[in-house]
Amino acid sequence: MPTNGQGNDYARSLSLLWGSQTVPGRSGLTVQKIVSAGMEMADENGIEQLSMRKVAERLGVGAMSLYTYVPSKSELLDLMLDKAQAELYDSGGDIRGACGGEWSEAIRYIAKTNWELYRKHPWIVDLSGRRPVMGPHVLLKYELELCALDGIGLSDIEMDSTLSLLLMHVESCARLQFSMKRTETSSEVDDNEWWLSLSPVLDNITDWSRFPVSSRVGNAAGEMHQSAYSPEHAYLFGLERIIAGTAALIGEAK
Repeated sequence: MPTNGQGNDYARSLSLLWGSQTVPGRSGLTVQKIVSAGMEMADENGIEQLSMRKVAERLGVGAMSLYTYVPSKSELLDLMLDKAQAELYDSGGDIRGACGGEWSEAIRYIAKTNWELYRKHPWIVDLSGRRPVMGPHVLLKYELELCALDGIGLSDIEMDSTLSLLLMHVESCARLQFSMKRTETSSEVDDNEWWLSLSPVLDNITDWSRFPVSSRVGNAAGEMHQSAYSPEHAYLFGLERIIAGTAALIGEAK
């Protein structure tokens, strides 16, 4: 049986994603309960700490009971990713309509929705690079987001490329933000404390006249962000550039 490169096979994974997840078995468990428990644990402790054994302990059952519902951790992750993207848009499916018919506002809304998704479930960024999860909620999300770009003057390829660029931009900024938070937590030193400690030493050993532009720009950015980086600023700045680029692309087609 061909696998999806994540330790499970396509047919088994699709059957779980598209099948009933609320039918209880002999132990009273359901796939839905297992997925919800997995998501709660990942939200609390990160994906690294997630295991089938720990999920079973949280549910008060033996690990072998879990495997009769969800055969492996990889399939559990597929189910979690799909469930995380359920009901993201409460506009009846019409994102652009909910944004006054403006495609640029729809793009901002899509970006904000995905940014908040990553903030709610930070573990999702740790699963990037996996093959797409072809579940009902993932596919509906793709459909709704594409519909927001349909009929605005982009070709099908340009619609897909614009959406991909937008989502990858949001994900990369979210990943940097989470990485910075983890560094602060593990080091017990925030960015401001780190810089105050580093700056005097760096000034003593560095001839800043060799780096006139980077020192000028770096100082300006550091004063503005009070940090070496600001993922949220990069997210908002890049979002507006994506919108401007999309407008230019539409203009070229006219």
